[in-house]
Amino acid sequence: MAATLTGDLIQIYEALFAAFGHQHWWPARTPFETMIGAILTQNVSWTNAAQAVRSLEDAGILDPHLLAAADTAEIAPLIVPSRYYNQKAERIREFARVYVAEFGADPAAMATVETGELRERLLALRGFGKETADTILLYVCEKPVFVVDAYTRRIFSRYGFLPEGASYDLTQRLFAENLEPDAELFNDYHAQIVRLGNTICRKSPLCDRCPIREVNGTLRCAVGRT
Repeated sequence: MAATLTGDLIQIYEALFAAFGHQHWWPARTPFETMIGAILTQNVSWTNAAQAVRSLEDAGILDPHLLAAADTAEIAPLIVPSRYYNQKAERIREFARVYVAEFGADPAAMATVETGELRERLLALRGFGKETADTILLYVCEKPVFVVDAYTRRIFSRYGFLPEGASYDLTQRLFAENLEPDAELFNDYHAQIVRLGNTICRKSPLCDRCPIREVNGTLRCAVGRT
């Protein structure tokens, strides 16, 4: 680990925590709801994904066994707010079938699988990318895997820690190689990044409101400098 970079990343997290408080993420009532939410939030805001989750719940089928047995034509109309609902209906049903058949619909059983092996199994599912798989690893299985999204790349490239357009793997290594593998830290750090990116560090950033525009007089974001 590079001590300076480690310190910088910790200082940024602490400044975000001081500004926003603990985010208590992922916002779900059950582990399975978190898994379905991770699928539904692909390429759409969490607000839309949450509407789709609630619709599944209201219909009484937010259950792995029921979704595994359901027709995609039954699932799709319920998740329209999440966009790409036909594709996502197929992904949900396929995931539910694997979750039931291979893990007994038990998140604890899933969590016992070695991290790399479980990640590869999830990535083998149709429509599962790295962010979706890592979200399940971190937020359901409590494995210390740092979840990366567009906000992460945007914020940390603006800080100069990453090149613009950095890949998922390069961005993930920034955190994995410079922070201790701590699932609780990774959980809230990612949530803090989502909060900042969604509300302040947008494509057109609101720099005057940013709690990490300058941290302890040494860390400064490059955007908006005069």
